[in-house]
Amino acid sequence: MNAIYARQSVDRADSISIESQIEFCQYEMRGEQYKVYTDRGYSGKNIDRPAFAEMMNDIENGVIGKVVVYKLDRISRSILDFSNMMEQFGKHKVEFVSTTEKFDTSSPMGRAMLNICIVFAQLERETIAERVRDNYYARVKKGAWGGGPAAFGFDLVKTTIDGKKATICQPNEQISVVQRIFELYALPYSSLADVQRQLIQDGSVSSGGVNFDNAKLSFILKNPAYVRADTAVYNFYKAKGAILANPPEDFDGVHGCILVGKRDANERKHKDVSNHLLAMGHHEGIVDSTAFLFCQQKLSRNRQIKNTYKGKHSW
Repeated sequence: MNAIYARQSVDRADSISIESQIEFCQYEMRGEQYKVYTDRGYSGKNIDRPAFAEMMNDIENGVIGKVVVYKLDRISRSILDFSNMMEQFGKHKVEFVSTTEKFDTSSPMGRAMLNICIVFAQLERETIAERVRDNYYARVKKGAWGGGPAAFGFDLVKTTIDGKKATICQPNEQISVVQRIFELYALPYSSLADVQRQLIQDGSVSSGGVNFDNAKLSFILKNPAYVRADTAVYNFYKAKGAILANPPEDFDGVHGCILVGKRDANERKHKDVSNHLLAMGHHEGIVDSTAFLFCQQKLSRNRQIKNTYKGKHSW
């Protein structure tokens, strides 16, 4: 039996749909039996795709004899993944056909041309990713929200910055809860547990409608979106190794900040801000810098105590 594989990462007007890809591939079948494998919403940067995994499993079981795709980059945009895939195809004597790029994979020249095309597919993917990343940081440097959900206590609103559409933060009714969190934690002998207990007593809940825990409280307290940033905040993040998008004079003691950057998957956000980008936002902060920096000092002294004394016996 033959296989038709189709993939579409994002459903856009300028991208070919999965249905259209399948129609193109059906011409190659010439009445032969085939099975369709589709991965909708998955990138070609890796092979972590359910339908692709199912197809490869069928190939290993000897069910599939030919794989047909609309274009090479539909099945992979990674040189390493494509090379490994072709090795598996060769091992199980599976023919590979791209309907828009005709290759004779039985000859050395055909295989070389195939590899050249996948090199350019990977280059295109990496170029697009770099362009998206550059646009992302360019927006943040102008004070626009980088992306993702708004910080607790804010809504995202559309606006125009330098003639381009952008998104900025706007406080909502939950911002009073954030102010309460900073007020409570800024007390000299207050702990995160004390703040949590007081919020439960007040009936204040997080955006998910559940009680605040230490992780959520710490996340809010470390977020510079809430501080009325002045030169003291500028110096604090500069000493931490952050990349400052604005000069010190832009830290006017009125507006909040936007902090973005890639973090280690095992690290909490805002714990290590070295090489993160800090920019002045268009929204006003709600906490003065003295209280905010005092909270940062208290948070830095908090340590997670690891329990190394595991029980070795049980009833």
